[in-house]
Amino acid sequence: MRSKDELTAAIRNGGPAVLVINTRARTGAALLQRAPLLLAEQGVTVARVINVRRPERLARALDEAIADAPDLLVAAGGDGTLSTAGKRLAGLDMALGVLPVGTTNNFARSLGWPGSLDAAMATLGAGKVADVDLGQAGPDAFTNMVSLGVSVQVAGRVPHRLKRHLGRSAYPLTALAALPGHRPFRARITAGDTTLEFETHQLNVANGAFHGGRRIARDADIDDRLLLAYRFGAGSRLHLIGSAARHALTGSYLTMDDEPFLTTGDLHVETDPALPLDIDGEVRGRTPVRIHIRPNALRVMVPQDFIDR
Repeated sequence: MRSKDELTAAIRNGGPAVLVINTRARTGAALLQRAPLLLAEQGVTVARVINVRRPERLARALDEAIADAPDLLVAAGGDGTLSTAGKRLAGLDMALGVLPVGTTNNFARSLGWPGSLDAAMATLGAGKVADVDLGQAGPDAFTNMVSLGVSVQVAGRVPHRLKRHLGRSAYPLTALAALPGHRPFRARITAGDTTLEFETHQLNVANGAFHGGRRIARDADIDDRLLLAYRFGAGSRLHLIGSAARHALTGSYLTMDDEPFLTTGDLHVETDPALPLDIDGEVRGRTPVRIHIRPNALRVMVPQDFIDR
Protein backbone atom coordinates (compact mmCIF):
# COMPACT_ATOMS: atom_id res chain seq x y z
CA MET A 1 0.00 0.00 0.00
CA ARG A 2 1.60 3.25 -1.13
CA SER A 3 1.50 6.36 1.00
CA LYS A 4 -0.96 9.08 0.06
CA ASP A 5 1.90 11.26 -1.21
CA GLU A 6 3.27 8.42 -3.33
CA LEU A 7 -0.12 7.74 -4.90
CA THR A 8 -0.66 11.46 -5.53
CA ALA A 9 2.71 11.64 -7.27
CA ALA A 10 1.94 8.57 -9.39
CA ILE A 11 -1.33 10.10 -10.62
CA ARG A 12 0.31 13.43 -11.43
CA ASN A 13 3.14 11.68 -13.28
CA GLY A 14 0.77 10.08 -15.75
CA GLY A 15 -0.28 6.98 -13.85
CA PRO A 16 -3.21 5.33 -15.62
CA ALA A 17 -6.81 6.25 -14.91
CA VAL A 18 -10.01 4.40 -15.78
CA LEU A 19 -13.18 6.45 -16.27
CA VAL A 20 -16.56 4.88 -15.42
CA ILE A 21 -19.52 7.03 -16.52
CA ASN A 22 -23.12 6.47 -15.50
CA THR A 23 -24.89 7.91 -18.54
CA ARG A 24 -28.26 7.65 -16.77
CA ALA A 25 -27.13 10.26 -14.25
CA ARG A 26 -28.61 13.70 -14.66
CA THR A 27 -25.90 15.06 -17.00
CA GLY A 28 -23.85 11.91 -17.46
CA ALA A 29 -24.67 11.32 -21.14
CA ALA A 30 -23.53 14.81 -22.11
CA LEU A 31 -20.18 14.16 -20.43
CA LEU A 32 -19.37 10.91 -22.22
CA GLN A 33 -17.47 12.39 -25.15
CA ARG A 34 -16.03 15.42 -23.38
CA ALA A 35 -14.68 13.93 -20.18
CA PRO A 36 -11.57 12.13 -21.54
CA LEU A 37 -10.49 15.28 -23.37
CA LEU A 38 -11.12 17.52 -20.36
CA LEU A 39 -9.21 15.15 -18.09
CA ALA A 40 -6.30 15.03 -20.54
CA GLU A 41 -6.13 18.83 -20.36
CA GLN A 42 -5.67 18.43 -16.59
CA GLY A 43 -2.84 15.95 -17.07
CA VAL A 44 -4.91 12.87 -16.21
CA THR A 45 -4.11 9.92 -18.48
CA VAL A 46 -7.35 8.07 -19.25
CA ALA A 47 -6.45 4.55 -20.34
CA ARG A 48 -10.02 3.29 -20.64
CA VAL A 49 -13.60 4.56 -20.61
CA ILE A 50 -16.47 2.33 -19.45
CA ASN A 51 -19.99 3.52 -20.29
CA VAL A 52 -22.70 2.32 -17.89
CA ARG A 53 -26.14 2.63 -19.49
CA ARG A 54 -28.07 0.38 -17.06
CA PRO A 55 -27.87 0.49 -13.25
CA GLU A 56 -27.47 -3.28 -12.96
CA ARG A 57 -24.28 -3.02 -15.03
CA LEU A 58 -22.49 -0.67 -12.63
CA ALA A 59 -21.05 -3.25 -10.22
CA ARG A 60 -19.56 -5.29 -13.08
CA ALA A 61 -18.16 -2.15 -14.73
CA LEU A 62 -16.43 -1.18 -11.49
CA ASP A 63 -14.98 -4.68 -11.14
CA GLU A 64 -13.61 -4.42 -14.70
CA ALA A 65 -12.08 -1.04 -13.91
CA ILE A 66 -10.47 -2.29 -10.68
CA ALA A 67 -9.05 -5.32 -12.52
CA ASP A 68 -7.04 -2.90 -14.70
CA ALA A 69 -5.25 -1.76 -11.49
CA PRO A 70 -5.28 1.97 -12.27
CA ASP A 71 -3.82 4.57 -9.95
CA LEU A 72 -7.06 6.54 -10.29
CA LEU A 73 -10.59 5.27 -10.88
CA VAL A 74 -12.77 8.20 -11.93
CA ALA A 75 -16.50 7.69 -11.36
CA ALA A 76 -18.93 10.06 -13.08
CA GLY A 77 -22.44 9.91 -11.71
CA GLY A 78 -24.70 10.78 -8.83
CA ASP A 79 -24.49 9.80 -5.17
CA GLY A 80 -25.61 6.24 -5.87
CA THR A 81 -22.83 5.69 -8.42
CA LEU A 82 -20.18 7.30 -6.23
CA SER A 83 -21.31 5.36 -3.16
CA THR A 84 -21.07 2.06 -5.06
CA ALA A 85 -17.61 3.02 -6.34
CA GLY A 86 -16.44 4.05 -2.87
CA LYS A 87 -17.47 0.74 -1.37
CA ARG A 88 -15.67 -1.20 -4.12
CA LEU A 89 -12.44 0.79 -3.66
CA ALA A 90 -12.35 0.66 0.14
CA GLY A 91 -8.97 -0.61 1.32
CA LEU A 92 -7.44 -0.72 -2.19
CA ASP A 93 -4.20 0.93 -3.35
CA MET A 94 -5.94 3.27 -5.80
CA ALA A 95 -7.79 6.54 -5.46
CA LEU A 96 -11.39 7.35 -6.30
CA GLY A 97 -11.84 10.39 -8.51
CA VAL A 98 -15.23 12.08 -8.34
CA LEU A 99 -17.05 13.69 -11.26
CA PRO A 100 -20.43 14.67 -9.77
CA VAL A 101 -23.15 14.70 -12.41
CA GLY A 102 -26.11 13.67 -10.25
CA THR A 103 -29.01 15.51 -8.65
CA THR A 104 -27.82 16.43 -5.15
CA ASN A 105 -24.11 15.40 -5.24
CA ASN A 106 -23.88 15.13 -1.46
CA PHE A 107 -20.71 13.02 -1.42
CA ALA A 108 -18.83 15.39 -3.71
CA ARG A 109 -19.87 18.40 -1.62
CA SER A 110 -18.60 16.64 1.53
CA LEU A 111 -15.21 16.31 -0.18
CA GLY A 112 -15.00 20.06 -0.74
CA TRP A 113 -16.30 20.20 -4.32
CA PRO A 114 -17.31 23.85 -4.96
CA GLY A 115 -20.04 23.07 -7.47
CA SER A 116 -18.72 23.21 -11.03
CA LEU A 117 -17.57 20.48 -13.38
CA ASP A 118 -14.43 22.48 -14.18
CA ALA A 119 -13.55 22.52 -10.48
CA ALA A 120 -14.05 18.75 -10.25
CA MET A 121 -11.74 18.24 -13.24
CA ALA A 122 -9.13 20.54 -11.70
CA THR A 123 -9.24 18.55 -8.46
CA LEU A 124 -8.43 15.37 -10.36
CA GLY A 125 -5.44 17.03 -12.01
CA ALA A 126 -4.06 19.17 -9.20
CA GLY A 127 -5.60 17.80 -6.01
CA LYS A 128 -4.24 15.31 -3.52
CA VAL A 129 -5.08 11.84 -2.25
CA ALA A 130 -6.79 11.77 1.16
CA ASP A 131 -8.15 8.98 3.33
CA VAL A 132 -11.78 9.54 4.37
CA ASP A 133 -14.24 7.63 6.54
CA LEU A 134 -16.92 5.24 5.40
CA GLY A 135 -20.00 4.32 7.38
CA GLN A 136 -21.12 0.74 7.94
CA ALA A 137 -24.77 -0.27 8.42
CA GLY A 138 -24.95 -3.97 9.15
CA PRO A 139 -23.23 -5.65 6.16
CA ASP A 140 -23.47 -2.55 3.94
CA ALA A 141 -20.93 0.27 3.68
CA PHE A 142 -22.03 3.80 2.82
CA THR A 143 -20.38 7.10 1.94
CA ASN A 144 -23.06 9.56 2.92
CA MET A 145 -26.19 8.53 4.81
CA VAL A 146 -28.54 5.91 6.19
CA SER A 147 -32.13 7.03 6.64
CA LEU A 148 -35.45 5.49 7.51
CA GLY A 149 -39.02 6.66 7.43
CA VAL A 150 -40.67 8.66 4.70
CA SER A 151 -37.37 8.88 2.76
CA VAL A 152 -37.59 5.16 1.95
CA GLN A 153 -40.86 5.80 0.13
CA VAL A 154 -39.27 8.75 -1.66
CA ALA A 155 -36.21 6.72 -2.73
CA GLY A 156 -38.41 4.29 -4.60
CA ARG A 157 -40.84 6.82 -6.06
CA VAL A 158 -38.82 9.73 -7.50
CA PRO A 159 -39.20 9.41 -11.30
CA HIS A 160 -35.92 9.51 -13.22
CA ARG A 161 -37.38 12.04 -15.67
CA LEU A 162 -38.47 14.32 -12.80
CA LYS A 163 -34.93 14.26 -11.32
CA ARG A 164 -33.46 15.07 -14.73
CA HIS A 165 -35.71 18.12 -15.22
CA LEU A 166 -36.16 19.47 -11.68
CA GLY A 167 -32.89 18.44 -10.03
CA ARG A 168 -32.93 18.22 -6.24
CA SER A 169 -36.40 19.84 -6.08
CA ALA A 170 -37.78 16.47 -7.23
CA TYR A 171 -37.14 14.95 -3.79
CA PRO A 172 -39.20 17.31 -1.57
CA LEU A 173 -42.02 17.28 -4.11
CA THR A 174 -42.14 13.48 -4.03
CA ALA A 175 -41.88 13.52 -0.22
CA LEU A 176 -44.90 15.81 0.04
CA ALA A 177 -46.89 13.42 -2.15
CA ALA A 178 -45.88 10.43 0.03
CA LEU A 179 -46.39 12.08 3.43
CA PRO A 180 -50.22 11.91 3.80
CA GLY A 181 -50.11 8.10 3.84
CA HIS A 182 -47.03 7.73 6.04
CA ARG A 183 -47.38 6.64 9.67
CA PRO A 184 -44.93 7.76 12.40
CA PHE A 185 -42.75 5.16 14.12
CA ARG A 186 -41.06 4.69 17.49
CA ALA A 187 -37.25 4.80 17.45
CA ARG A 188 -34.68 3.88 20.06
CA ILE A 189 -31.02 4.89 19.56
CA THR A 190 -28.30 3.51 21.81
CA ALA A 191 -24.77 4.97 21.70
CA GLY A 192 -22.55 3.91 24.57
CA ASP A 193 -24.28 4.98 27.80
CA THR A 194 -26.73 7.24 25.93
CA THR A 195 -30.21 6.06 24.94
CA LEU A 196 -32.76 8.19 23.10
CA GLU A 197 -36.39 7.20 22.48
CA PHE A 198 -38.84 9.22 20.40
CA GLU A 199 -41.60 9.16 17.79
CA THR A 200 -40.92 10.55 14.33
CA HIS A 201 -41.53 10.21 10.59
CA GLN A 202 -37.86 10.47 9.60
CA LEU A 203 -34.46 9.50 11.08
CA ASN A 204 -31.09 10.13 9.41
CA VAL A 205 -27.61 8.90 10.31
CA ALA A 206 -24.96 10.77 8.29
CA ASN A 207 -21.30 10.12 7.62
CA GLY A 208 -21.05 13.00 5.16
CA ALA A 209 -21.70 16.69 5.65
CA PHE A 210 -24.56 17.27 3.18
CA HIS A 211 -28.14 16.10 2.71
CA GLY A 212 -30.32 17.08 -0.23
CA GLY A 213 -27.48 19.23 -1.52
CA ARG A 214 -27.48 21.34 1.66
CA ARG A 215 -25.12 21.35 4.62
CA ILE A 216 -26.31 19.35 7.64
CA ALA A 217 -24.23 21.33 10.17
CA ARG A 218 -21.46 23.83 9.61
CA ASP A 219 -18.85 21.67 11.38
CA ALA A 220 -19.97 18.29 9.99
CA ASP A 221 -17.15 16.46 8.20
CA ILE A 222 -16.75 13.24 6.24
CA ASP A 223 -13.36 12.65 7.89
CA ASP A 224 -14.02 13.27 11.61
CA ARG A 225 -14.63 9.66 12.82
CA LEU A 226 -18.20 10.62 13.72
CA LEU A 227 -21.72 9.78 12.67
CA LEU A 228 -24.37 12.47 12.96
CA ALA A 229 -27.82 11.12 13.91
CA TYR A 230 -30.87 13.39 13.79
CA ARG A 231 -34.62 13.26 13.24
CA PHE A 232 -37.03 15.51 11.40
CA GLY A 233 -39.88 16.43 13.70
CA ALA A 234 -41.98 14.25 16.00
CA GLY A 235 -45.14 12.28 15.24
CA SER A 236 -47.00 15.15 13.58
CA ARG A 237 -46.79 15.44 9.79
CA LEU A 238 -46.86 19.24 10.06
CA HIS A 239 -44.01 19.06 12.59
CA LEU A 240 -42.01 17.00 10.08
CA ILE A 241 -42.53 19.55 7.31
CA GLY A 242 -41.60 22.45 9.59
CA SER A 243 -38.53 20.67 10.97
CA ALA A 244 -37.26 19.74 7.50
CA ALA A 245 -37.80 23.29 6.24
CA ARG A 246 -36.02 24.84 9.23
CA HIS A 247 -33.09 22.48 8.84
CA ALA A 248 -32.74 23.26 5.13
CA LEU A 249 -32.60 26.97 5.96
CA THR A 250 -30.40 26.83 9.08
CA GLY A 251 -28.11 23.80 8.56
CA SER A 252 -25.16 25.95 7.53
CA TYR A 253 -25.46 27.80 10.89
CA LEU A 254 -26.01 24.84 13.23
CA THR A 255 -23.18 22.96 14.92
CA MET A 256 -23.04 19.28 15.85
CA ASP A 257 -23.49 20.28 19.52
CA ASP A 258 -26.92 21.76 18.75
CA GLU A 259 -30.30 20.04 18.86
CA PRO A 260 -31.37 17.69 17.32
CA PHE A 261 -27.99 16.03 16.73
CA LEU A 262 -26.37 13.02 18.38
CA THR A 263 -22.70 12.52 17.47
CA THR A 264 -21.02 9.15 17.92
CA GLY A 265 -18.81 6.67 16.12
CA ASP A 266 -21.04 3.68 16.85
CA LEU A 267 -24.78 3.34 17.49
CA HIS A 268 -27.62 0.83 17.48
CA VAL A 269 -31.05 1.68 16.02
CA GLU A 270 -34.30 -0.13 16.87
CA THR A 271 -37.74 0.84 15.59
CA ASP A 272 -41.34 -0.19 16.19
CA PRO A 273 -42.35 -1.42 13.71
CA ALA A 274 -39.19 -2.79 12.05
CA LEU A 275 -38.40 -0.60 9.02
CA PRO A 276 -36.39 -0.87 5.78
CA LEU A 277 -33.26 1.27 5.42
CA ASP A 278 -32.35 3.75 2.70
CA ILE A 279 -28.56 3.38 2.39
CA ASP A 280 -27.16 6.06 0.07
CA GLY A 281 -30.32 5.99 -2.02
CA GLU A 282 -30.76 2.21 -2.19
CA VAL A 283 -33.36 0.43 -0.06
CA ARG A 284 -31.73 -2.60 1.60
CA GLY A 285 -31.57 -4.02 5.11
CA ARG A 286 -33.94 -3.44 8.03
CA THR A 287 -33.93 -2.35 11.64
CA PRO A 288 -32.65 -3.25 14.15
CA VAL A 289 -29.21 -2.32 12.85
CA ARG A 290 -25.78 -1.38 14.14
CA ILE A 291 -24.24 1.62 12.35
CA HIS A 292 -20.60 2.55 12.87
CA ILE A 293 -17.62 4.35 11.33
CA ARG A 294 -14.82 2.70 9.35
CA PRO A 295 -12.02 5.29 9.82
CA ASN A 296 -9.94 6.29 6.78
CA ALA A 297 -11.35 3.40 4.76
CA LEU A 298 -11.39 5.09 1.34
CA ARG A 299 -8.72 6.87 -0.71
CA VAL A 300 -10.12 9.72 -2.78
CA MET A 301 -8.87 12.73 -4.72
CA VAL A 302 -9.74 15.99 -2.94
CA PRO A 303 -8.88 19.69 -3.32
CA GLN A 304 -5.57 20.81 -1.86
CA ASP A 305 -7.30 22.72 0.96
CA PHE A 306 -9.22 19.66 2.18
CA ILE A 307 -8.24 18.89 5.81
CA ASP A 308 -7.14 15.25 5.88
CA ARG A 309 -7.34 13.96 9.46
